Parts: sequence; C-alpha cells; structure tokens
Amino acid sequence: MIRHVFLTGPPGVGKTTLVQKACEALVSSGVGVEGFYTEEVREGGRRVGFDVVTVTGERGHLSRIRHGAAASPGRREYTVGQYVVDLPSFENLALPLFRNVGAADEGTRKVFIIDEIGKMELFSQSFIRAVRQTLESSSCTILGTIPIPKGKPLGLVEEVRSRGDVKVFAVSKENRNTSLPDILAALQECLKHAA
Repeated sequence: MIRHVFLTGPPGVGKTTLVQKACEALVSSGVGVEGFYTEEVREGGRRVGFDVVTVTGERGHLSRIRHGAAASPGRREYTVGQYVVDLPSFENLALPLFRNVGAADEGTRKVFIIDEIGKMELFSQSFIRAVRQTLESSSCTILGTIPIPKGKPLGLVEEVRSRGDVKVFAVSKENRNTSLPDILAALQECLKHAA
C-alpha cells in the first residue's frame, strides 16, 4: 500500500513545477498542504543559488555561489559544487514545518511537500531525522522529490527509493506535461487509505 509519492528526474526537468501544480490541485480540492520547495535564485540570467520557500510563501537561503573568500575560520562549511550551503537558514525555515505536521488535527489528512531530499539538504542531520519520522508518521502523506542516482548513493535518498510504501515517478521532458493526473491519482489513493 503506498503512502508517499516522490518524483525523480534530472535537474531542471520540471520536478518542482509538477509538485507546485499538484499542490494547487490538492489545495483546490480541500486537502491541507504544508512543506517547502527549493527554488533557483537567478541574477542577470545566471543561477546564483537556491532558496527554500515554504508553501505559505516564507523564504530563506539554502545556498549561494561562493564569492572569493573562503569560509571564516572555525566555521564548518558545507559545499555542493560551487554552492555554499546555508545550513542555519535552511534548518530555521524547514525544521519547524516538520514539527507542525505531526500536530495535524485528528481526522484531517495532510500532504507534506519535501522538495527536495538532495545533497544540500542532507548536510542537516536534523533534517534527515525529521524526514525519517515523517515517513513513518501516519498523519501525513509526503509528496517529495529526490535526485536521480549518480555517483555515490545518498543514504536517505536510497532509503526513500526502496521503501515499499513509496511510489516513485520518473519525470522526463517527454512525460512532464502529462504525468500530473497520475501523480494526483496516486496522492488521492494515499489519502484514501490513510484517512
């Protein structure tokens, strides 16, 4: 029985856009939605980093391109490629969302958005714990995104991918415009079982 739905696919294929469209559809059908997205930040047409944006529109830094100087001494720096991850900013915004989702009113099902469980987010041990608890929780269904496997496997990503209660949709340029109904149908299925 599936309880959670995840999208995977290459970067820039449209996973976040699909999650946002699913979110709009769920909200308009009366389903409570919480959680966060990861959005590119562009300056002058160039990607300079990523922000975390909550479903309610709060925004915080996830990462920025490093400019010149290295990290201040004594401070652990987390980097993915050219991006420096702003862990305190990410945790301050994302972690409280997990705490709230466990406190859902009895009888009301929620869909919790986690976009995405990726390298940058996985620097946070608290985030990893929160995701695991939410996967086990019966009070919500997760709609999330995970990267496609390349290079060294990411522990939590592989854990999600191999769970029996997770349905993974592979998003491609060919199917990204047609897969929304299937994703919504899968989510409705999850919500039905869970109620």
